[in-house]
Amino acid sequence: MHYSKEIILSKPKRSHKHNKQNHFEANNSNAINFAHEHKKRNLELIPKSQNQEKYILDLLDPRKEIVVGYGPAGTGKTYLAMQAAVKAFRNHEVERIVLTRPAVGVEDEKHGFLPGTLEQKMAPWVRPLFDVLREYYSVRDVTHMMEEQIIEISPLAFMRGRTFKNAYLVADEMQNATPGQMKMLLTRIGEGSKIVITGDVEQADKSGRNNGLLDLHQRLTNTNVNGMSLCEFQNKDIQRHKIIDDVLNLYSGS
Repeated sequence: MHYSKEIILSKPKRSHKHNKQNHFEANNSNAINFAHEHKKRNLELIPKSQNQEKYILDLLDPRKEIVVGYGPAGTGKTYLAMQAAVKAFRNHEVERIVLTRPAVGVEDEKHGFLPGTLEQKMAPWVRPLFDVLREYYSVRDVTHMMEEQIIEISPLAFMRGRTFKNAYLVADEMQNATPGQMKMLLTRIGEGSKIVITGDVEQADKSGRNNGLLDLHQRLTNTNVNGMSLCEFQNKDIQRHKIIDDVLNLYSGS
């Protein structure tokens, strides 16, 4: 099957000039001069299934302010969300990218037991999100963007009372959030912002009524909300190693 909707974002051409003053020059508060450090790779959002096509269209649709990607691992939920966040930033649609994820560790390991600052404590949980950023930005670029809070790591537990304006917020692994945490997160959205929720209830550490993603899925299935969309993925949408589908089938119902 052929999909015609292809979104390609090209990076600026490399310049041989180097000027410390304009190396990270701001433009409209969210454009950075990557002439020296950028990687030579275009950013492409190309659907590989019908469900991915719908998901990409919702991610890029300014009328969809909250998008939920729901389904098994390997279907591109997080990867496409991060690509869309970078695209929105590059197009000056947002001023920053905010990353969050419930910090669920082995045997209820808490942040306080890990060394370093809050961002360093969160690093293991948001590493999959940074892996996507590293495909398009150098280490130096990412470090600078974090220093300037253009990229922000905001632990879910620390979001209460905040409002995110002109931001693209990606909330990953939200099957590990409670319904109360999910409601709190969704009400953090401010003017000019977008929230993308991703998760897979099959990998949840929380079940039943205590699962925030399952609860949100049921609510959106029963009620149509303008500005919100639910994109459901299935095993046939898996784009990772072909054996992943067999592994998921092996463990289904267990």
